[in-house]
Amino acid sequence: MNLDYYTPAEWEKILAFAKTRETPFLIILMDRVQRKFAEFRAGFPDAKIYYAVKANPSPEVLRLLRDLGSYFDVASTYELDQVLGLGVAPDRISFGNTIKKAKHIRAAYEQGVRLFTSDSEADVRHLAREAPGSRVIFRILMDAVTSDSDWPLSRKFGCQPRMVTDLVALAGDLGLEPHGVSFHVGSQQREISAWDAAINQAHALFEWLKGEGIHLRAMNMGGGFPADYLAKTNPLSVYAEEINRYVGSYFGDSKPEIYLEPGRGLVGEAGVLVSEIVLISKKSKSDLKRWIYTDVGIFSGLMETLGESIKYPVHTEKDGPTGEVILAGPTCDSMDIMYEHFKYQLPLSLEIGDRLYWFSTGAYTASYSSIEFNGFPPLKTYYL
Repeated sequence: MNLDYYTPAEWEKILAFAKTRETPFLIILMDRVQRKFAEFRAGFPDAKIYYAVKANPSPEVLRLLRDLGSYFDVASTYELDQVLGLGVAPDRISFGNTIKKAKHIRAAYEQGVRLFTSDSEADVRHLAREAPGSRVIFRILMDAVTSDSDWPLSRKFGCQPRMVTDLVALAGDLGLEPHGVSFHVGSQQREISAWDAAINQAHALFEWLKGEGIHLRAMNMGGGFPADYLAKTNPLSVYAEEINRYVGSYFGDSKPEIYLEPGRGLVGEAGVLVSEIVLISKKSKSDLKRWIYTDVGIFSGLMETLGESIKYPVHTEKDGPTGEVILAGPTCDSMDIMYEHFKYQLPLSLEIGDRLYWFSTGAYTASYSSIEFNGFPPLKTYYL
């Protein structure tokens, strides 16, 4: 595996630190988070950037983004309490999860949050009762668009455009402020044209509602911005240029406020997960495939390898001829296999005790790590 994911200076720092720690653990390069946030600001100068806290909710990352002027998208009152506890003002927070308990809506409202996302009649009624007068963004269902992403977010979230118009009318009748529409093109979306289709659909809703006398103010384009995994992506600047062109093409001089909710695209490339090979085996004497078991797996940070959806670059310091491997985790669960069908090629010289470095693991790893499955502790994280 080549090392074009990190600079020589970064890699030297990673290796020097890794040698002093017992695996498994995650390293977050804070300079990378800062640089990527600056890229989002440069690419979308008129947008409000709401960091998706769920991607990496560590206090270290949250404090850095707070100081850089980020807004925050929370998915629960627990994330809300964490962000507020770091001194972030409630007007920099959006409660973006469409699935929430009524009492949690009330708790957020009582702490000053006034921006919520919804996609159902029941939730709109909860908002009207528990968060009166709040601004509401309505999420559009994006089945067709998200199917091209590596980690789709379809079916569970959003509703059909016709229902959005009904919910907007209901919200207004109940004293809420219909503020805008949102969409999500699917996590790790490499196809830039997905934003074209989504913005087109959002614009059509704006126009329809304008004809009904309802003028929305904001369009939340969600996340979806990809990180460099085994398959490389275009630079963020390319996505920004095209997406801004789509917005201008559809809305012209009547552009709404733009919100973004990057998670993976902001912190993903900042992480390197370091693991150790626990065992190397074959299932028969004639088996051509090696099973490589590591001390990190699906239940300890690599949840997004389910269905082999996210394919992380895997690096080893060994070199020489390579062969096919099946990569699996350490737990007593047969589901704990990261890659079996996609054929990773790793050096034949690998031995038990050697280390594997999983690149671009800054998002959805530590936050997915189980608390105590099989007794294994949560994934440790260090910030450099």
